[in-house]
Amino acid sequence: METQKWSIVALCLLGVLGSTTAKDRYVFEKSLCPVKEENPEFWRAQGAKALQAALNRKLNTNVAKNIMLFLGDGMGITTITAARILKGQMHNQSGEETVMTMDTFPHAGLLKTYSVDFQIPDSSSTATAYLCGVKTNLNTVGVNAAARNGICKTQKGNEVTSILKWAKDAGKSVGIVTTTRVQHATPATTYAHSASRKWYSDADMPASAKKEGCTDIASQLLKNTDIDVIIGGGRKYMTPKGTWDPEYPRDLASSGKRQDGRHLISDWQKMKVGKVARYVWNRTDFDAVDPDTTDYLMALFEPGDLRFDVERDPTMDPSIAETTEKAIRILSKNPKGFFLLVEGGRIDQGHHASRASMALHETVAFDNAVAKGLELTNEEETLTLVTADHSHAFTFNGYPFRGQSILGKSPLYGKDMLPYTTLMYGNGPGYKVVDNKRPDIGKVDTQSKDYVQLSAVPLDTETHGGEDVAVLARGPMAHLFHGVQEQSYLAHAMAYAGCVGRDLRHCESRPQHTNTKRILVSATDDDRNSAPSQVSSISLVTALLVAVLH
Repeated sequence: METQKWSIVALCLLGVLGSTTAKDRYVFEKSLCPVKEENPEFWRAQGAKALQAALNRKLNTNVAKNIMLFLGDGMGITTITAARILKGQMHNQSGEETVMTMDTFPHAGLLKTYSVDFQIPDSSSTATAYLCGVKTNLNTVGVNAAARNGICKTQKGNEVTSILKWAKDAGKSVGIVTTTRVQHATPATTYAHSASRKWYSDADMPASAKKEGCTDIASQLLKNTDIDVIIGGGRKYMTPKGTWDPEYPRDLASSGKRQDGRHLISDWQKMKVGKVARYVWNRTDFDAVDPDTTDYLMALFEPGDLRFDVERDPTMDPSIAETTEKAIRILSKNPKGFFLLVEGGRIDQGHHASRASMALHETVAFDNAVAKGLELTNEEETLTLVTADHSHAFTFNGYPFRGQSILGKSPLYGKDMLPYTTLMYGNGPGYKVVDNKRPDIGKVDTQSKDYVQLSAVPLDTETHGGEDVAVLARGPMAHLFHGVQEQSYLAHAMAYAGCVGRDLRHCESRPQHTNTKRILVSATDDDRNSAPSQVSSISLVTALLVAVLH
């Protein structure tokens, strides 16, 4: 039996090596056992270096003048690992040992992503958590859990504001950069309140919602918060129905959608009279924007979401690293600092299509944007976070050899003696079982950007995953992002670090006992009307604590 088992393994290995390209076989032969890694001193020296770096690290307790939140939509830990390997292999390295920019962040934690009503969340409920500090229900934007998905009347009185607004109220400049439409779930939550994330324009709203006084997300982009920099896609939600798109004039699907006749781009420009406000939709005009003389920028490069990075026309659309740079250069002119949300939104969409190559290349582009953000800011005054809203039903499996293409096939075949890819999905459009048999992908180019990974359950679109996501931090008060936290903790910790929002203790120079009194009393603000006796009791306890501590 043992001989038979190893014969099958050998046969599988021969099959894999026989079906791979010469380049793949070269990588396999050269990187299976890197010589330096055979020496235990290599690992000891590496460990000692990392330990000393940790011992030398000093906590940065400055007030964060600037806050940059880099949000990889759908960028679960498996995606980070696979993208790390891909990034290395794109530079002719083995990949596993590659260090991405986000890997260099010294502080890390885990965030629980469930929404109030579902174990596995969507991007709007998670965005409300990490931007507004309040968990909510699936498919709702900028409202608490008393609001119901799609029911306008439940929205009224249940709105919650985001850290972007808190920062603006504190005098900072604010911006959003995304690779999706700017009305999409993540960016929308910075400025909008909606019982449905799908109410992009008034054309997407039911008549009952409009009658009850709810407004679409695109219109709220103009009226709720004065946002200095808006970069992404979503032109068609801003213009009247039938308005030709400047880039795709013959494509009816790209034309304007609004039924109220409003031209929100023109309205936005009229609102900025007396300021230098630039609207652009192409690379040429974008490059002509001078950050030093620009007060406001709205850049909408597509009618809907932006193109995947590997399909992007660089003569028409800038990369996410380039849009991030432009945003920072405009926002950083404010002496009070800025808040910037940068979303790698199409990581998620690549996964939904079960196109792992697309999702991972989007993650690499996103990491390049993180690098650009660090390059343009000072870590002593800028808190930078990298995190995700949720993960995906995405797996990394099959004992691939060291250095093997992350988009390739496992060297071990299944019991049906057919190969399978290292990256797969638990569900999605990649279900290909016919007559109880999987397809033979031995000669299929699984590294193609268009390849759809196999999945276990047939669905039109792959679903999110429910495990915790990572939060990586560096800069002022980065040590607050630690352990396992509720996702809603993020907004509170960011606000504390930057002295925006309700909790301003970090920028107050009061004795510690005075702060203690303030915390205990303010913690019960929401309960004062319903439980006055409880507040009195806590106030008494506070006074006693102050006396003892003093």
